[in-house]
Amino acid sequence: MNAKSASPSPTPASPPSPYSSAFARENAETHTLSVLVDNEPGVLGRVVGLFSGRGYNIDSLTVAEVAHESHQSRITIVTTGTPGAIEQISHQLERLVPVHKVTDLTLSVRAIERELAMVKVAGKGDARVEALRLADAFRARVIDATLESFVFELTGAPRKIDDFIELMRPIGLVEVSRTGVAAISRGPKPI
Repeated sequence: MNAKSASPSPTPASPPSPYSSAFARENAETHTLSVLVDNEPGVLGRVVGLFSGRGYNIDSLTVAEVAHESHQSRITIVTTGTPGAIEQISHQLERLVPVHKVTDLTLSVRAIERELAMVKVAGKGDARVEALRLADAFRARVIDATLESFVFELTGAPRKIDDFIELMRPIGLVEVSRTGVAAISRGPKPI
C-alpha cells in the first residue's frame, strides 16, 4: 500500500465566500435593495435562498405587503459586498419569476432609510438620569418604565440607532429589538 492510497480523499471545498478575500473586505460597500415581488407563499424563501446559496449575507431584511389589490410586497434588503457583487445580486434577483422590480436605493441620492428600535436599559440613580438625558437628545420615547429600568422607542437612520445603543451600553443596556431598515426613494416617482 503506497502513501497516496493511505491518505483520505480530499473533501470537496465549499464555494468561496465573497467575504473571504482581503480585497473583498477592503472594497465592501453596504447597499439597500428594494425588491417588489408578488405576495405569495415561497417568494421570501426564494429571495433569501439566492443570497445564502451564493454565500452573501443579509444585514437587514424587512417585508410587508404594499399593494393589497395587486398582491405585491416590498422586500427591503441591506447587504454588504463589492460593487460587482451587489450588481450581480441585483441581476440575479431580477431573474426570479415573482420579482417585478429591483432598485438599489443606495445608488439613488434621494433615498430615505429608517429603522425602529426598542432599547431596554437598567439603572438607578445617576445612571437613570443619564439614560433619560441621552434619550431626550436622541428623541427617544419612554414606552415602559419601572423603578429599575426603561424601554425606549427610537426611530431614525440605522447609524443613529447604533450610536444610541453604544451610548446606553455602559449605562446598563439590557437588550435591543430592531425592525430592520425600511427605505423609500424621495420625490413623486415610485421606485
